[in-house]
This record gives sequence, structure tokens and C-alpha cells, in this order.
Amino acid sequence: MAKEAKPDAEAVDAAPPKKGKKLLIIIAVALALFLCVAGGAAYFLMKGKHNPDADEVEITTEKSKDAKSAAPVYVALDAFTVNLVPENGNSQFLQVVMSIEVADPHVGDRLKTYAPKLRNNVMMLLSGKKADELLSKDGKETLANEIRDLMNNVLEHGGKGAAGDLPVKEVLFTSFIIQ
Repeated sequence: MAKEAKPDAEAVDAAPPKKGKKLLIIIAVALALFLCVAGGAAYFLMKGKHNPDADEVEITTEKSKDAKSAAPVYVALDAFTVNLVPENGNSQFLQVVMSIEVADPHVGDRLKTYAPKLRNNVMMLLSGKKADELLSKDGKETLANEIRDLMNNVLEHGGKGAAGDLPVKEVLFTSFIIQ
């Protein structure tokens, strides 16, 4: 009987490995199927809305939009301090801080490239003004337009584009002090 118990024990030990192999194969197939489904779902979620034809339509639509509907781009400049043309023998100073509204962000890089020439030309323009000319609102608006035209001439080497094509749209004074 002792001999019979051993073969039964071996038979019991031999049977579980067969069930284990089947269970292992079922788990591996289920896991592979799950990974395929999850990968497919991730692919469609990540790429689902991307349509190359739609991108072309969006680019065309963006280019055709009016410039005013796009978010404005501003570039802040360092302060300008100059002596004004003397009136009545009194020396007066002008300190101006301005921000420039540009057509696109790349113009900001061009402004930095031409900064020495732009600063020189603006300083020469400002130093040729009298305090009386700059005190009124019209005087400040005229100065802003002159600075805009000056910058467009430098950036466009003559500024021969239409008004909408020019790189500098507007000059905005953020500080304007005459002393």
C-alpha cells in the first residue's frame, strides 16, 4: 500500500502542472488581448482628432482672419531720456518709456537686431522736439506716429509696404515725463 500511495502522490503532483500551463496560456492570451485593445484605444485617443486636411484648413483660416482678431504682440523698449530743444533759455528733459505693437512675434527679434540704429534714430527725433510740441495730446499722437514711421523705415529698409504689411503697427507711451 505504501507503494500505491506514492504513485497517487505523483499523479496528483503531475496533474496541477497541466492545469497551470493552461491557466498560464489563458492569462497570457488575455493580457496580450488587453494590451492590444488598450494600445488601440490610446492610439485613437492620441491621434483621433488629428487630420492633416483639417490643419491646412485651419492655417488658411488663420491667415485670412483680420489682423485685429489676432492677439496683439507688444515689445517693451528701454527708457529714452533726452534734452529737449531749449525754450526761453531753460533746459528741459524728456523721459519716455514705450511699448511697440508689432505685426508678429518675429518682429520682436528684428527689433532687437536693429536696436542700436532704432535707439539712435528715436533719440535724434526726440532731441529735436520742443516741450510745447509734446505737451498736448495731439503732439504726443504725432510723435507716436513719427516714431512708428521711423521704425518701419529702419525695419523695412524704406517702409514701402502697405499700412497693414508694416512690422510696427503702433507706438504706445507707457511713461511720458517732461521736466
